[in-house]
Amino acid sequence: MNAATLRQVLNTIAEMFPDARCELNHRNPFELTIAVLLSAQCTDETVNKVTATLFEKYRSPHDYLSVPLEELENDIRRIGLFRNKAANIQKLCRMVIDLHGGDVPRTHEELTALPGVGRKTANVVMSNAFDVPAIAVDTHVERVSKRLGVAKPDDSVLEVEKKLMRRVPREEWTITHHRLIFFGRYHCKAQNPKCEVCPVLEHCKEGKARMIASLMKRSVSK
Repeated sequence: MNAATLRQVLNTIAEMFPDARCELNHRNPFELTIAVLLSAQCTDETVNKVTATLFEKYRSPHDYLSVPLEELENDIRRIGLFRNKAANIQKLCRMVIDLHGGDVPRTHEELTALPGVGRKTANVVMSNAFDVPAIAVDTHVERVSKRLGVAKPDDSVLEVEKKLMRRVPREEWTITHHRLIFFGRYHCKAQNPKCEVCPVLEHCKEGKARMIASLMKRSVSK
C-alpha cells in the first residue's frame, strides 16, 4: 500500500469513527495503568465493570498494598488471569511507591520495568495519560494492519508498530491507534468482519477473497 492509498484509508476510517478514544474508564494515570494491565486477554467492557467498584475501593498504590493478596484476587475475579494480575498489581504498587514517590513514571523505559506492564501498556499510558504520541498495537490494530497490507502476515507486534510509526505522521499516532482499534473492534472483526459494507474493501486482499468465496458459495447453493 503506497502513501497516498494509506492516507485515503486512514481518512476513511477517521470518518467512520470520528469519536474514537480510549474506552477504559479512568480518572488519572495510575488508574489507567491498572485498567490496561487488567485488559490483557480481556474485553474493555468487562474491565470497566470491574473497575467501577475497584477504583472506589482502591484510590492509591498504598490502598492496593493494604489488603491481603487473596482479597484483591477476589475483587478482580471476573478478569481473566486474575491471580497473576493481582500479584502484578501489588508488585507494581510497591515499585511505584519505592522508586517513583507514589506516582506512575512518565518514561517508556520506567513503565515497562513495572510488573505486568509490557510495551503495549506503556504506549497506552504514555499517549493517553501523558500526551506523548505512541501507537499501541493490540489484537485489533495488528489484525487490521495485516489485512490492509500495512504489515506482513508474519510480522511481529513490534514490527507492526514500527511500520505504522514510519508511515503515519507522528502527530497522528495516538488518534490512529484509537481509530484502528474501533475499526477492528466494531467493523473489521476477527470473526464475521463486515466486508460486504466495508468502504476500504478494495485495499483488503483477505476481504476480497472472503467476498469471492461467499459469492461462489451462494452460486453453488442455487
